[in-house]
Amino acid sequence: MDIAALQKTLREERLDGWLLYDFHGQNPTARDALGLGGHMLTRRWFYLVPVEGPPRLLVHAIELGSFPKDVPGERLAYTSWQSLRAGLERLVGALPPRPQVAMEYCPLATIPYLSRVDAGTLELIRALGVSVVSSAELVQRFLCRWSPHQLASHVRALRAIDDAKDAAFEQIGLAQKAGREITETAVQRFLMQEFARARLQTDHAPIVAVNGHAGDPHYEPSETRPTPIRKGDLVLIDLWAKGEKPDDAYADITWVAFCGDRPPEKLQEIFSVTAGARDAGLAALREAWAAKKVLQGCEVDRVVRDHIAARGYGDRFLHRTGHSIGASNVHGDGANLDDLETHDTRLLIEGLAFSIEPGIYLPEQGLGVRSEIDVVMTGDGPQVFSKVQEEVVRIS
Repeated sequence: MDIAALQKTLREERLDGWLLYDFHGQNPTARDALGLGGHMLTRRWFYLVPVEGPPRLLVHAIELGSFPKDVPGERLAYTSWQSLRAGLERLVGALPPRPQVAMEYCPLATIPYLSRVDAGTLELIRALGVSVVSSAELVQRFLCRWSPHQLASHVRALRAIDDAKDAAFEQIGLAQKAGREITETAVQRFLMQEFARARLQTDHAPIVAVNGHAGDPHYEPSETRPTPIRKGDLVLIDLWAKGEKPDDAYADITWVAFCGDRPPEKLQEIFSVTAGARDAGLAALREAWAAKKVLQGCEVDRVVRDHIAARGYGDRFLHRTGHSIGASNVHGDGANLDDLETHDTRLLIEGLAFSIEPGIYLPEQGLGVRSEIDVVMTGDGPQVFSKVQEEVVRIS
């Protein structure tokens, strides 16, 4: 983090500090903020960035030496629960009386993705006379905005997974022409091989879903129940990956195809509605940018959701419109496009990246469609660096 810029923002927001806390990795936001990935830390630690003065770290004595040396600030050690309390009192003692401090907490867990500090620790901090507020906007501004390197890595990953997706559809077509059986899991393995060849990594294998399986947004192909892909089938592929460097950013797309020349009318209909909703969300972002307006995540979700509801499928769009995209995780800590699962009022500021991925799910009819693009909020407005699916892919 840029400490000077963070302290300037703390002054603007009338906050007295940002207190990062973690125990056994329960707060990955705090670990990412200090670059602690891969470091073995088994005791509680606290890191305070005050509005004025150098940061302060409170860490257990046995981890004082192993805590990364490049984390700036004064270091305090504790051993017992009594010295932990005394250390916390010293940590916040330099702040103004009754200070207001940000932590990874959201009132009433309105944004559970950032409600990462347990209730007992909040009670402990509040017992010191500290008023705790949410760090949600600080997290966005200082941890979620992409650097030029991350944007370039995202574009590279997008091209690679787009090529992998095209190759997978081609493999399905070749198998069917040759009369060879090909299954969901075989295509999934092929995609993972393509990732390895492109030197990409992912936290989970891609989703390859046929017919009614595509009606389950989080379907997982199974080696124990392999499903063949045949002529006349719908195939949905959802794939995400990133480069090998720790700070490389993820790319995440979803496409749908039909094994044949003439997709059924119902499939064509729900794809058209889904793609139209996707495009309406992107258009809303671009119109807001042109008007110098910054939208909230929930506002974009509402545009997309209303488009689908107006065409009679509102109850079949089961999830939020999109998620923040990060580096350590494909689901980042920034604003989500969500007015369904949560009411995410965080602003979609410059530097953030997120997906737009509406879906219509009709498993009882053997159908499910999702169309996903990634949007990066750049200085030139919302940008999409991948192909955008305009019609159902024909595999023939």
